[in-house]
Amino acid sequence: MTTAAPAAETTARASWGPMIGLFLAQVLMSFNVSALPVSIGGMVEEFGVSPTDVSTAIVMYGLAVAALVMVGAKIGQRFGWVLVFRVVVGLFGVAELMMVFAPTVGWVIGAQALAGASAAIIVPSLVALIAENYHGRQQATAVGSLGSARAISGVSAFLIGGALGTLVGWRPVFVILIVLAVVVFALSFTLRSDRGDPGIRIDFVAAVLIGAAIVLLTLGFNNLNAWGVLMATPQAPFDLVGVSPAPVFVVVGLVLGQAFFLWTRRRMREGKVPLVSLDVLGSGRERAAVYAMFVIVALEAAINFTVPLYIQIVQGRTPFDTSIAMMPFNLTVFVTATLVVRFYTRFTPRTIGVFSFILTTVALVWLSFVVTNNWETLPTILGLVVFGIGQGALVTLVFNVLVTSAPRELAGDVGSIRGTTQNLASAVGTALAGAMLVTILSLNIGQAVMAEPELTDDLAAQVPLDQVNFVSNDRLREVLDETDASPEQVDAAVQINTDARLSALKVGLLILAGVSALAILPASRLPNYKPEEIPDPSPEA
Repeated sequence: MTTAAPAAETTARASWGPMIGLFLAQVLMSFNVSALPVSIGGMVEEFGVSPTDVSTAIVMYGLAVAALVMVGAKIGQRFGWVLVFRVVVGLFGVAELMMVFAPTVGWVIGAQALAGASAAIIVPSLVALIAENYHGRQQATAVGSLGSARAISGVSAFLIGGALGTLVGWRPVFVILIVLAVVVFALSFTLRSDRGDPGIRIDFVAAVLIGAAIVLLTLGFNNLNAWGVLMATPQAPFDLVGVSPAPVFVVVGLVLGQAFFLWTRRRMREGKVPLVSLDVLGSGRERAAVYAMFVIVALEAAINFTVPLYIQIVQGRTPFDTSIAMMPFNLTVFVTATLVVRFYTRFTPRTIGVFSFILTTVALVWLSFVVTNNWETLPTILGLVVFGIGQGALVTLVFNVLVTSAPRELAGDVGSIRGTTQNLASAVGTALAGAMLVTILSLNIGQAVMAEPELTDDLAAQVPLDQVNFVSNDRLREVLDETDASPEQVDAAVQINTDARLSALKVGLLILAGVSALAILPASRLPNYKPEEIPDPSPEA
């Protein structure tokens, strides 16, 4: 670098006006994702579905982004970022309109699929538009603000969504996003115009391979519980000689993923432009950063699904209670993600990464022992705070490792890899959390029913307790009141439900701790250098 760039920057400093629209676009996406877990209770009650049905909407959003973000980057390059940005922001607003008027949970899932497809183009467009409108230190500051927007959105979504969900209902939360989409669309006219490149060609074979791989992987993981982990259940849409389609989808998805890498390497050897350059994953440290990113985002998604599920569905408390319970975690992630860059000149990425995964592991083990039916105890809050410190540090760290490891001309490919990894991890983390907890719950209840003399075979036939999903004790009593169960039998069933749910939560947290501990290995392969300055994240967001 030369000293000319900073000098030029002081004489031709761009207005921050256009950045307001880009900042709010990041808020739009992040607020939508964060508002969904807070709305679980309201959707379950209004639509009469299980919590795992609602979690499918969360999964669908992440699936759409992960499957389409690589293609989205090429679409923006071909047709021009400003024009494409306006179109997809409008589509995002339509998705939020569908949320507000959704008559069934199917509409909610469809709305999130449309929102995810729109976000698949918004994500890379934010980086491209910042690069078009800002340079030098302004560009670095602008890109850094996107991370702050994501964290602020998480905190505000839980507060605003919790308050509105308690006082009015879950739908008004998404009215706010419609208004926000209109504001972003209007502010897009302040952006500097760009021209697309009609010469850009999209590798449709690679797009189909990676898109199908991500869809199959996500559907497989998301339906392990409903369709069967191995043998097909009656709920499975079909079976293969009795085998559940869920594990088959996972296996086929992995095969297609490998086919994508083989095809991409072939195109690169032939000198053709790939959908994404694999040079950004050329060394062990880049691959280690991707592995670490996948694990920590999946763990975050699992926690963001598990805590609201337990508070709203199991405890029967309000969305506002959920927002209060999650506030220490969200604030910790925000503060840590902002401040961890100060440690980059003192500690290597390897040191920070390993230490952060140790923190998340210890926090999850601690939570598995101290969690009770009340999330607002000091030990539980402490566990969430410690996990938030590790999570906030890791997300920022691994992103900067990827950016600084790749040449600037591959920054867009880094953005594609990052977007695919984060959103696939979020979808898989949410899906696996739901499937894991329900499976453990079913096993716990099945064992308890066999050991409880009060629960006769006749009563078990009327209410198959081993198939009960996460429900509150009040809801279970309502179901049992419709049977010939005696008061003693009702009390016994409720106690089984209470104990089994808490046990499922504890075991689930312990399993997540094991996943976190395994991630220490890839973290130990992160770069072991101390940069002279904080890595510049400006090429990618």
